Amino acid sequence: MAGIDLEVSEGEIYAFLGPNGAGKTTTVRMLVTLLRPTGGSARVAGFDVVREAPDVRRAIGVALQEAALDPLMTGRELMLLQATLHGIPGPEGQRRGDALLERVGLAQAADRRVGTYSGGMRRRLDLATALVHDPKVLFLDEPTTGLDPVSRIAIWDEVRRLNDEGTTVFLTTQYLEEADQLADLVGIIDEGKMAAEGTPALLKSQIGWSHLEVVIAEGGSEQAGQILARFGEPMPARDGILMVGLPNGASDVAPIVRALDDAGLCVESLNLVQPTLDDVFVEKTGRHLEGAEEEQPAEQVVVP
Repeated sequence: MAGIDLEVSEGEIYAFLGPNGAGKTTTVRMLVTLLRPTGGSARVAGFDVVREAPDVRRAIGVALQEAALDPLMTGRELMLLQATLHGIPGPEGQRRGDALLERVGLAQAADRRVGTYSGGMRRRLDLATALVHDPKVLFLDEPTTGLDPVSRIAIWDEVRRLNDEGTTVFLTTQYLEEADQLADLVGIIDEGKMAAEGTPALLKSQIGWSHLEVVIAEGGSEQAGQILARFGEPMPARDGILMVGLPNGASDVAPIVRALDDAGLCVESLNLVQPTLDDVFVEKTGRHLEGAEEEQPAEQVVVP
């Protein structure tokens, strides 16, 4: 493995993407001190993950892909157990647990056994247990895999709220939409090295402009094509749809609409198509993102 070198700034949401075997889960396990690095170095919340592992564990919250939740315990009991493990006294642990169960929408199910919870409820409970000691950095490994859209959006909303309150979030995900929606910065690892890193907008801009798809009423396509060519890079028409690449993206749309209207052309439909993170992923790795993974170690990582 060539090794990776990345830095996550305080208060960011960082999405870590990669195909099967790329190194994502192993990287996370090293950062949360579950796996000892065989080389290189990593610091989390200012602490070395090898020499200062106890300090790292006190500073972080962790919700791994497969939550180890005792199905015979209730949600409230698990919250209190987690608080006790972090050395939080009983009354304070009870208060924090109840507040977090309310926060993630599980107050009504707090006294039910976890074995009766749905997948989405279990993920929300796992998130709540990771927050009981008010961590500076939260690690989420595939937090919404297998969840229905409503449950997924609920997790997204909670991650945004936590980040707004100052929590740094390190996220691995197999959903590119999730990274696009949540992340301030995206890193793509492939074959043991960083293939790309940047904001979602920057990464998408690197693989091409947005393009505009226009359908004109019968008889006006040739003239419309000439007008579109004034604003960007003409693209081959497809099934009667005129297309033009726009160097300035959405800001070019209004002038184009005015020009077509001034020419007396009737626009039947108009659609601005943006590059996606899926386009970026395929461009950088040559494959689509899919599945969970078993990985090899990374080399140098810094997370504040």
